Amino acid sequence: MSTSVSLPPILLVEDNPMDLDLTLRAFNKKKFVNTIHVARDGEEALAFMPRWEAGEALPAVILLDINMPKINGLEVLRQLKAHERFRRIPVVVLTSSREDRDLNTAYDLGVNSYIEKPVSFNKFMEVAEHIELYWCVLNERPI
Repeated sequence: MSTSVSLPPILLVEDNPMDLDLTLRAFNKKKFVNTIHVARDGEEALAFMPRWEAGEALPAVILLDINMPKINGLEVLRQLKAHERFRRIPVVVLTSSREDRDLNTAYDLGVNSYIEKPVSFNKFMEVAEHIELYWCVLNERPI
């Protein structure tokens, strides 16, 4: 029996193909056991909500970019945190935005963590390791 079957997935919301590839390579190299679901924009991210309502497993954590086409990450965050059932899903903003406005708005909307994307692959590997350790192993999820 594979351990990834019983573990909650991680939802990665990222529109930039290079950042998506970097993130997936880092997770693969760290041998994440959680399944990674990918949404390539905010619209795809919000499309998971009806799936979760229908009984699909809630993610252990959502890794959310801010600057995306169609629906930006802050609007995704706003809708997730406004939903009675999904507001407790941990959301980590993983973005290249260094704007104070984005940081403050994300926290005002209920983000659990805000991380600026590292530029180098090695630094990104460190971030990936910390994300897995904290959000997928140590963090106690609400029931």
